[in-house]
Amino acid sequence: MSRPSKGARLYAQAERRDPRTGELLERAIWVIRDGGTKRSTGVPVTDDRRAPPEAEQAFSRYLAEKHTPPREGHRPLAAIPLADVINIYLTDCADRQARPKEVAQRARALLTFWGTKSLAQVNGDSCRAYVEEGGTRRQLEDLRAAIEHHLSEGYHREIVRVVLPEKGQSRERWLTRAEAARLVWAAYRYREIQKGHETDKRTRRHVARFILIALYTGTRAGAICAASFTPTEGRGWINLDTGVFYRRPSGERETNKRKAPVRLPDGLLAHLRRWHRKGLCRNHPVEWQGRPVKDVDKAFRHARADAGLSDDVTPHVLKHTAVTWAMHHGVSKEEAASFFSTTVDTIERVYWHHHPDFQREAAKRMGRRPRQKPDRNDRNDREQAGTNEGNVVDFSKAG
Repeated sequence: MSRPSKGARLYAQAERRDPRTGELLERAIWVIRDGGTKRSTGVPVTDDRRAPPEAEQAFSRYLAEKHTPPREGHRPLAAIPLADVINIYLTDCADRQARPKEVAQRARALLTFWGTKSLAQVNGDSCRAYVEEGGTRRQLEDLRAAIEHHLSEGYHREIVRVVLPEKGQSRERWLTRAEAARLVWAAYRYREIQKGHETDKRTRRHVARFILIALYTGTRAGAICAASFTPTEGRGWINLDTGVFYRRPSGERETNKRKAPVRLPDGLLAHLRRWHRKGLCRNHPVEWQGRPVKDVDKAFRHARADAGLSDDVTPHVLKHTAVTWAMHHGVSKEEAASFFSTTVDTIERVYWHHHPDFQREAAKRMGRRPRQKPDRNDRNDREQAGTNEGNVVDFSKAG
């Protein structure tokens, strides 16, 4: 029985050398594999765990070129396949996205459901059916963007509405200081177990460093894992001299997931300089055996279990924790929004209730008695109701 196809994907092809002379025959390069097809992107491999933006863009172009949709204007909706709409969007817009590979992945998910449908079949019922089958709000947002692009290019005339599910509730989970300490120590002290016995291999200390950076700066996991200690194309970098973390990689355009520079707190900067000086992390703040890591998800889950924390503690919870702690310390909304690279509206809507000034003035004023005496009619009403003047309830007599 033949092995099922994995579909189109990027693959880091290793270099080839002559076995006798050691002469380099073919350099390591990113290629696109699609069944029996293999196409070179022309992009050399510098990190086989993470494809650079140039390779991802070539991959998006390949997906779009597999089918060249017609671009005639003003056809009826029933005659326009959604597969064409999505492919046009990939061709025209994917390269301009911050993460074109993720756009292509979401497009493949859309095509499994919408690929055989036409524009005329996009309505509330079909959108809800898509969500029931496992589709996400983010994927439907891409579908909406694809349809709007198709309309703006003049390829159809009618308005087509993509009905989105309600946004999920903002996460309320954050770590206490004790929980955070348990998590850090669980990762730092862990020793690899082989044949039932602990060894001297400390294989999760890079996770401990990741946790500390996330708790001190509230930076997203992807930006931390991709950071370097020197300016590198496609990576953010930490300047150990000035103490500034440039979270957005050079050449990457700004998106809703903001990555503004952040000044490192003195304690974290001291840690980073010491780790770098001792060779614990030579080129990247979070690295494994001298190489950058793509993510820490698996090792983080193990550290979380060792710390006795619940499954709802994810790497992203560290960002929520950092912002919540900042509120506890009385940081202003404007300063917090700048430091954590978010908006004042988000700080106020999601985190402000943790701040010591939250509704302080309103609560203070609501606890006072009115300064002005009530008029005669109002006083008579109160006396008839059997209440004390100026109070709705006399708490001193309450059980």
